[in-house]
Amino acid sequence: MKRVTIADIARQAGVSKSQVSYALNDRPGVAEPTRQRILAVAAEAGFRANSSARALAGGPSRVVGLALRRPAQTLAVEPFFMELVGGLEAELSAHGFALLLQMVTDDRAETTLYQQWASDRRVDGVLICDTRIDDERPALVSRLALPAIVIGPPVAGGSPPSVWSDDARPMTEAVEYLTALGHRRIARIAGLRELAHTTVRTAAFERICAERGLTETTVRWTDYTGASGAQATRELLDAAGPPTALIYDNDIMAVAGLAVAQELGLTVPADLSMIAWDDSPICALVHPTLTALAHDIGAYGAHAARQLLSLMAGRPIASSQAEPAHLVPRGSTAPPPEIRMSAG
Repeated sequence: MKRVTIADIARQAGVSKSQVSYALNDRPGVAEPTRQRILAVAAEAGFRANSSARALAGGPSRVVGLALRRPAQTLAVEPFFMELVGGLEAELSAHGFALLLQMVTDDRAETTLYQQWASDRRVDGVLICDTRIDDERPALVSRLALPAIVIGPPVAGGSPPSVWSDDARPMTEAVEYLTALGHRRIARIAGLRELAHTTVRTAAFERICAERGLTETTVRWTDYTGASGAQATRELLDAAGPPTALIYDNDIMAVAGLAVAQELGLTVPADLSMIAWDDSPICALVHPTLTALAHDIGAYGAHAARQLLSLMAGRPIASSQAEPAHLVPRGSTAPPPEIRMSAG
């Protein structure tokens, strides 16, 4: 079949090619009735604009970029990112935008990628994940005039705007729940130390433990993988005076930690309680089922996408807060052994 061109649409709609271009690229200069007639003709003809040609012509590419500075296998094993990408893609595709996801290895590669996207007009906007302390990416995309939304805690100066969830509240809820059960030795198996949201969680953990008078607490840093979560769990449980409760920064590490505990002959939750951050389906599939800090990650991604779409449309956008995670008690938490023994 012959590919439909702008000239074909102009002829059928009885307008000039420039008017067709303006209408298809959502640019001013075309009366609204004419714009709707052009769009109707284009839709009936099955016209699909080439994003590269549209960008070269000064029109929007209708593509949003997301760079992730994590190993590619992260997407295969960590449900958080799959649910986030699913929420982003669902919202963007509903408005005719595509999501361009690219994995990068380090700071330099990510910086180069943003520069290429901007110079080639490959994307209309970007989403920034995994913000770090003293992160330079928000300032970089501002210099490149790339509309951006940060998925994470607000950055200094408030630009670009952020979509974020208060991780201090669920961390506080988790520690209070464990202390109410009677736990006094609580450890946290955290993710990457330099991430902004990790810093928020750590500060909340240390604050609430101090307020509750807990002195036998510790934090171990990992790279979020199951292997690092298993190693941290083993080290903690092999130490003198091991914790009676563990809080993990993601569900993959919690599942790996559960396997380590069972390998060491411990019964969960009789000997050890566990809480996982992010309540993916795997939390309900293992035995015992994992108590988790749950939030709707898909809705979180969709909200970020809507904010970016509004920003790209020229509307002023401020940072906004999503619903924080909340505790979902399941079979992996119970009073510590000494409490049950004294009660018996």
